[in-house]
Amino acid sequence: MTTARRKSYGVKGAPCAFLLPATILFALFFALPIGYALWLSLHKVQVKGLGLGSGARKEVWAGLENYKDALSDSELLSGAVRVVGYGAIVIPVMLGLALLFALMLDTDKVRLAPFTRLAIFLPYAIPGVVAALLWGFLYLPDVSPFYFVLDKLGMPQPNLLDGGPLYLALSNIAVWGGTGFNMIVIYTSLQAIPAEVYEAAKLDGATPLQIALKIKIPMVAPSLVLTFFFSIIATLQVFSEPTTLKPLTNSVSTTWSPLMKVYQDAFGKGDIYSAAAEAAIIAVVTLVLSFGFLRAANSRNKQEEAR
Repeated sequence: MTTARRKSYGVKGAPCAFLLPATILFALFFALPIGYALWLSLHKVQVKGLGLGSGARKEVWAGLENYKDALSDSELLSGAVRVVGYGAIVIPVMLGLALLFALMLDTDKVRLAPFTRLAIFLPYAIPGVVAALLWGFLYLPDVSPFYFVLDKLGMPQPNLLDGGPLYLALSNIAVWGGTGFNMIVIYTSLQAIPAEVYEAAKLDGATPLQIALKIKIPMVAPSLVLTFFFSIIATLQVFSEPTTLKPLTNSVSTTWSPLMKVYQDAFGKGDIYSAAAEAAIIAVVTLVLSFGFLRAANSRNKQEEAR
């Protein structure tokens, strides 16, 4: 082999060499666990007699039995309904506030913009468990300073960890922690809009409100779609907030959300096969809803461009 041919092979093989570490990590920590979970979901444990002794517990093929049981499980379906109600509060409020803050920061009259951006984004940097513990402390009537103030003022003291207000309490934690991230995404898109667009609108007599509604929001629509996409995934996978608040109230069960049901079946009951099937169903539902929304958004954009 000539020296020129060796160099040619070396140049062509360089991209593969750079991609090899990432490919190995992807296979070991993403593809392989998913494959193993799918394999578990198609099996179950068959117990003979009292389940004691060698060979009394045997792993056998179950087919789609675990999936049928999961889809007919009332606890899993109830958890899905609760998550839908939770998402109906979190997503509109969080994205609405993120858009509002981004538009307010993208004005010439705003003061202390760097500090304000940091203050809004800072809650996102706090781990979810820590945020849930912090708000859980503020929700408890016996230790919350807010309840102390309400008591001194003779005002009613609502129990935010019981009944319907529980949804608001959990949603508040998610909104407080996620608004800053979405605001940064939208604000970055606003900063990318050419200044000439605003100048032309001002020359035409457009007010700041008209510029925001007719120019800024339509031009950052891709960022809104992206943040909505991430919000759907995060909502369907809610776990840390209700799990952290569970010791503080009896209103949060061990199966409050679908992921909590998976965790309870896998580590509480020791049934990893049913838990794997439930996790696969949650993953499929998440993919269908997320990519369905993206497809609908892309279709709408193409229709608007065609007009």
